[in-house]
Amino acid sequence: MAYEHEIDMDGCKGCGLCVTACPKDVLEISDEVNVKGYFPAFQARPEDCIFCAICCTMCPDVAITIREIEAEAAAQNLTEGENE
Repeated sequence: MAYEHEIDMDGCKGCGLCVTACPKDVLEISDEVNVKGYFPAFQARPEDCIFCAICCTMCPDVAITIREIEAEAAAQNLTEGENE
């Protein structure tokens, strides 16, 4: 399975809980401000991410998501097949 890691940059308040909890040291706090005036977290080393979802669990703002890419593609194909 392939996964996709996404951080809602405008929803993140930069608390750093995900950065501290990440077992692979993937996340860092950005030096750029988001629309709310916070410095959000970002994936500094995405190639090291093991998609353990600890960051998702730790985020109090639910600004981090991990999705199965192939599962979504399979669901999309099934839906398209029903519409034909």
